[in-house]
Amino acid sequence: MATAVAPKIKPLGDRVLVKTVEEDEQIKGGIIIPDSAKEKPQEAEVVALGTGAKNDDGSTQSFNVKIGDKVIVSKYGGTEVKFDDQVYSLIREDDILGIVG
Repeated sequence: MATAVAPKIKPLGDRVLVKTVEEDEQIKGGIIIPDSAKEKPQEAEVVALGTGAKNDDGSTQSFNVKIGDKVIVSKYGGTEVKFDDQVYSLIREDDILGIVG
């Protein structure tokens, strides 16, 4: 799968822009799952990073993820953003639960 191209959205602070990895609309038995029955995807790809959280001493904390990482995100974290017919989520780094692979 090709790496997602970052849209012209620059996250601020400790926020991360991710593009969700779409799951199959059809299960193995051939049943098509309607959008209303789907859960919010938890696997995503990091496409842009903010400037980083500020520490108490004013320094900037570096991110634990990098652009292109596949990550597992919290189901209820972040804000969906539509840009150029693509759906992205702006999440805090704390909403990233782990890195895949």
